Order: sequence, then C-alpha cells, then structure tokens
Amino acid sequence: MENQNSIEERTRLIAEHYREILKLIGEDPSREGLLKTPERAAKALVAITSGYTSDPVAIAHKAIFNHTGSRIVVVKDIEFYSMCEHHILPFFGHISVGYIPKGKIIGLSKLPRIIDCFARRLQVQENLTAEICNFLTKEIPNEGVIVTCDAQHLCMKMRGVEKQDSSTLTYDCSGNFLTDPSLRSEFFRLLS
Repeated sequence: MENQNSIEERTRLIAEHYREILKLIGEDPSREGLLKTPERAAKALVAITSGYTSDPVAIAHKAIFNHTGSRIVVVKDIEFYSMCEHHILPFFGHISVGYIPKGKIIGLSKLPRIIDCFARRLQVQENLTAEICNFLTKEIPNEGVIVTCDAQHLCMKMRGVEKQDSSTLTYDCSGNFLTDPSLRSEFFRLLS
C-alpha cells in the first residue's frame, strides 16, 4: 500500500497539471468557480485509479475458507466504475462472478474488492473481464470461473457515435465453464 505522503505528493503534482489543462481549454483557473477544481479533480483521479496501488492477491488470501457445499457460487450485479484507457472517460455497470469451489471458498465481500482493484485503473471492458476471470482462476481453489460484465461507456454516449441506449456485454470463463456448455447455461440461468 502506498503511504499518505506519496499520495499527497502525487495529488499535488496532478493538480498542477489540471491547472495547466484548464488554461489550455480556454478557462481561467483563478476564477472563483475553478479555484479548488485542480485539487478536487486530482483527488478524484487518485481515487478513481487506486487500483494501481491496491493488492488483489492480499485481498483474496485474507478470506479463503474450507468448503464442502455449493456446486456453483454466484455473486451477481456487483457495480463497478472504471475509466476507458482510450479516451479517459468513465464506463460503468455490473459484473457477475460464478465459480465452482474446489474445497475452498472466498469470502463474498472480497469479490467486489478484487473487482475494484482491476476496475480502478485505465481499462477496456474486454480486458477487465478477462483480468478478473484469470485472477480468480489462479488465486482461489476452483474447478472453473465465469465472469460477465455489462457496461455503459461515456466515450460512446458523450462523444463519437453518441448512442445513448447502447451497452456492452462481455464474458470470460475457465475450467469446467469453458469445457461444459451446460455449466455455462446454468450460470446464465442463475443470473436471470
């Protein structure tokens, strides 16, 4: 984890750049409404990109428990917020995770925390989905993992094609979910 002094220094440096960006777009950073904007924007950016300084392995390994029960564990509709690496604009939505336990389970609250580790970085949705699936496949004892991501992208809504009702759905899977279509079907049935 990053110490408070380095976070404050990084925030200060980012604020200086935001001040320059305001000038470049034709604004006056000394006007009343913008006086504290560079600092606020810098703090927001540091929070939005906190995934670079978080450790998903440490989070995962804090809560692995013995298990003899469920065939599939599903945590659905975990909200997330991320930033598109192509335009540095937000995309957001819901991620659902399913896995087949192999003698162990992970604490349910750890899945949203792990998702945040990957979402709070500059990303594309396709990579975000795959990174979460690959991480869980490797770090928790399982016989298969499946991850879906349904998101809306401001880079498609605010600029470019400007399609307000569009969303993007991605999924990735491993293990038995990859080889057994009936398990994938069961997961999608459980989501609905």
